[in-house]
Amino acid sequence: MTDPLDFAGKRVLIVGGSSGIGNGMAQAFRQRGAQVNVWGTRAQASDYDGVEGSDLEGLHYTSVDVGNPDAVDAAPSFDQLDVLILCQGAVKYRRAEFEREGWDAVMDINLNSVMDCARKFHDALAATGGALIVVSSTAAFHATLGNPAYAASKAGAVALVRTLAASWAGDGIRVNGIAPGFVATKMTKVTTDHPGRLEGALAKIPVGRMGEPAEMAGAAMFLASPLSSYILGQTLIVDGGLTLA
Repeated sequence: MTDPLDFAGKRVLIVGGSSGIGNGMAQAFRQRGAQVNVWGTRAQASDYDGVEGSDLEGLHYTSVDVGNPDAVDAAPSFDQLDVLILCQGAVKYRRAEFEREGWDAVMDINLNSVMDCARKFHDALAATGGALIVVSSTAAFHATLGNPAYAASKAGAVALVRTLAASWAGDGIRVNGIAPGFVATKMTKVTTDHPGRLEGALAKIPVGRMGEPAEMAGAAMFLASPLSSYILGQTLIVDGGLTLA
């Protein structure tokens, strides 16, 4: 019997795969046999040496500033692509997102670049009947105090998943999403580095702990595999029960 989670011979690109959740996904696909390409913001892969939550061993790295649509257009493409995961993300603290500069910076990365990347690789995904997975956040489903752009961009990403799924199904592309909850990454250090905030955050999660990037990777492999062949336009919430309340 063929293992549905065997990705040997498959080409995977993870935008935002240089660290955090995206990097956990990248290494999971690599361990399952895929040729994995990742995009990150630093000039070269060695610039991530020693960075917490970053392991680029065995991955093919390209530096792309996805907040710049011209950079996305100029980045290397593929004739064929089996899995595209869009895991780029940005957030601004200290109420910076209420100002136009902060709002635009977050929206450019969290939403505009998602469409830019999806558009760029449409034909490569159509050539294989591939899967597009957009990583958003549970912030799409509840108020996120102090971060209006982050919340709005993630809600927009969930809506975009539905629309692209309906629009591109006829091209053979399956589009779905993942909404992670509270996962330990550099973006959540504003909470994890403060014991009081961390205790309060964990109290809201029924399983009583943070998620791990490897657990988000499990959801991504499921959505990229034949196991989910009849799932379309859905955003899978992976949050330990955070949004149940």
